[in-house]
Amino acid sequence: MSRIGKRELTIPAGVTVTIDNNEVTVKGPKGELKNSFDKLITVKEVEGKVITTRPNDTKQARQLHGTTNALINNMLIGVTEGYSKGLEAVGVGYRFTVSGNKISVNAGFSHAVDVIVPADLKAESVSNTEITISGIDKQKVSEFAANVRKIREPEPYKGKGIRYKDEYVRRKEGKKAA
Repeated sequence: MSRIGKRELTIPAGVTVTIDNNEVTVKGPKGELKNSFDKLITVKEVEGKVITTRPNDTKQARQLHGTTNALINNMLIGVTEGYSKGLEAVGVGYRFTVSGNKISVNAGFSHAVDVIVPADLKAESVSNTEITISGIDKQKVSEFAANVRKIREPEPYKGKGIRYKDEYVRRKEGKKAA
């Protein structure tokens, strides 16, 4: 049986969970998240805990069991603590400029690349080479951070590019003059 699927999720104080035909709504101090799950997995709230169960051991049921439990856990964490992802620009002249809901990225191109921040996310400038993207939905925060990183991914020879705050870029040795 799935160890992650068996996990009982404790509902934190100040959070309400509403379950209606496998549509789970989680409301907390930071906001509200809603998600629909497959009918194969049963989601119940029992005594301040969220429990997911599966009817049989088919491959699809086993796959969905742990995934459903993990997604509900991400929702609970999101409405209480929130998620954030840090990005840093490494390279001469590489920098971020945050103004309102727009990030202007200078990453070695002849022009600055402008990215619009979605309404439910927040971008903060730590310095001119570092930004933090935060929000309550883990998937949206990670996807937006990945799209900003995709503007200029780190290259392995000089390490220049946009990388995650905790990312390690493996360096390669350049060509040798014979």
